[in-house]
Amino acid sequence: MVSFSDSTFPVLEFPAIETWNQLCKRPSMESSQELEQRVAQIMHRVAQEGDEALIAYTQEIDGITLTRRSDPSTNQETIAQAVANPELEKALHVAIDTAITTIGEFHKAQGMKPVEVETLPGVHCRLETRSIQRVGLYIPGGSAPLFSSLIMLGVPATIAGCESIVVCSPPQQNGRVHPIIEAVAHRLGISQVYPLGGAQAIAAMTYGTASVPKVDKIFGPGNRFVTEAKQQAQRHGIAIDMPAGASELMILADEEANPSFVAADVLSQAEHGPDSQVLVVTHDVDKAVQIREEVLRQVTSIPRQEIALKALDHSKIVVIDMEQFASFTNHYAPEHLIIQTKEADHLAKQIHHAGSIFLGPWSPESAGDYASGTNHTLPTHGFARAYSGVTLASFQKTVTLQRLTKQGVQSIGPAVIDLAQAEGLEAHAQAMQQRLDALEDAKDD
Repeated sequence: MVSFSDSTFPVLEFPAIETWNQLCKRPSMESSQELEQRVAQIMHRVAQEGDEALIAYTQEIDGITLTRRSDPSTNQETIAQAVANPELEKALHVAIDTAITTIGEFHKAQGMKPVEVETLPGVHCRLETRSIQRVGLYIPGGSAPLFSSLIMLGVPATIAGCESIVVCSPPQQNGRVHPIIEAVAHRLGISQVYPLGGAQAIAAMTYGTASVPKVDKIFGPGNRFVTEAKQQAQRHGIAIDMPAGASELMILADEEANPSFVAADVLSQAEHGPDSQVLVVTHDVDKAVQIREEVLRQVTSIPRQEIALKALDHSKIVVIDMEQFASFTNHYAPEHLIIQTKEADHLAKQIHHAGSIFLGPWSPESAGDYASGTNHTLPTHGFARAYSGVTLASFQKTVTLQRLTKQGVQSIGPAVIDLAQAEGLEAHAQAMQQRLDALEDAKDD
């Protein structure tokens, strides 16, 4: 029999606006000095020793021996064997293909057409996209191997045309990555799959080793060691997808919201990890009580009950006026937002800060986590105020091009010279003046 304290998923009635900062506080993601130093040590050793360091850390941290003979990577042949693995039932194959299809359709539609503008007569400017050539995907593989993250990241990476896609995921006892991750990699045509986890995996992709290629940008979720390593990788010229924190969900529920649906959505988020957080926002005290009772009833029947209960310790139900729903949501800036209210679309237009929004009672967050088509790699910890979730553009960059004709030089030449001279950059002015002089001389000939 599970007993619950009053602090387990409490109901807070009509809190003052002055308390919102405290209500919206996340579980701490601050990096300790000890963590920073440990990760820096790992990064430095991998940079200096390469594969030897990877083998040593995998033995020390994971208790698994990697050898140079098998090397830290798996090749296309061994990945292909995973497709026939008995652990992958036919229904799962179908589900994986469904997710790849829907995510592919949504991300293909995001392709940006080149932009070309003649800003002045003879001055032609273009904007074109280029794929990021080398990307690294970190896929957690502990108690819950997140092969869905490989789909979410691998699909847009392949659509974008990235030349090299490197996957790192913690090794199983047999020294290989989880078979489902191998199978998904094979399905996506990704052959560079490495049984490496933690900060050492990020270090390998940051610096490159004899076995693991260096990348230009690193994607994917992970524990605090992985998160800290990604932050440190940026100091060495490697881009990352976004700052990362624990997963989170906010649910806006009015009097018509189904308490059973809301409770199920709460627990689907809470089971992610003990540092996950859920805020349910409603204007109805009775509805809040119903939702809490339903959450505490349903939590007793889920396998990851212990994890979910820890997450519920820093989750809550907040009762406020409906007119405050949008402002409270924008104050929190959730990773995921479910709107179970009348006129959900109207309310969504008032939301400026959210990673991904789920509209109406039939749109659970789990749909977006797996197979609706949107990406589940989203900004957490309030970063939705400034960051977007992963899209096709995350695997691309833009380049601008310009071509000036003789007419173009005449159109903007005088302005360029005046602006350059005003900044005291005479050589800039001369670069344009010489062309104007050449055109003037040509007229005299």
